[in-house]
Amino acid sequence: MILAAGRGERMRPLTDTTPKPLLTVHGRPLIEHHVISLALAGFRSVVINTSWLGAQIQDHLGDGSRYGVAIRYSDEQPQALETAGGIFRALPWLAPGPFLVINGDLFTDYPLERLGVAPGSNAQLVLVANPEHHAAGDFGLDGDRVVAEAATQYTFAGIAAYRPIFFDGCSGGAFPLKPLLLRSIAAGRCGGELYDGLWEDVGTPERLERLNR
Repeated sequence: MILAAGRGERMRPLTDTTPKPLLTVHGRPLIEHHVISLALAGFRSVVINTSWLGAQIQDHLGDGSRYGVAIRYSDEQPQALETAGGIFRALPWLAPGPFLVINGDLFTDYPLERLGVAPGSNAQLVLVANPEHHAAGDFGLDGDRVVAEAATQYTFAGIAAYRPIFFDGCSGGAFPLKPLLLRSIAAGRCGGELYDGLWEDVGTPERLERLNR
């Protein structure tokens, strides 16, 4: 699943007329980089949630056939459902096995084919070194387990794999992901890894310009 429903407030005015996942990096829209990477990694079924200017994303990517994947769109009009709410709404298309989720506004060379959920876990997170704009980080690592606090904190990369059981007890509507992550971490069921390759959160016009340079 590619998360592409956000408004992109920090990217305005660029996102007033273009959804953030369609902003161009190195000659290609951000979300198209993801679709190609997923296809090359062996994924054949992709779900994309949309809301703000979502029709533009559908018009650009179509049904996915030219990339070698089948794309379904989870339209969250009139209001995006936040990260967890959007995933939960699309869960019937993602279950019953583990599934990968990636934020649509990232630029990365992370090898998506290697991400999986270990037995006994219900989530696997990719963490990265803290960027300047998020110096405090999100979580720590204890071996291959994510912990809420550690001497060294890292930033959640917006790349993860989940089992449907991760969302047990949830109901429809808009709700955030972090409380579910903390529940999984507290139960010792959240695995993690540190990635030191290319990863950029394309969250502002300045970061987009720097990345294209």
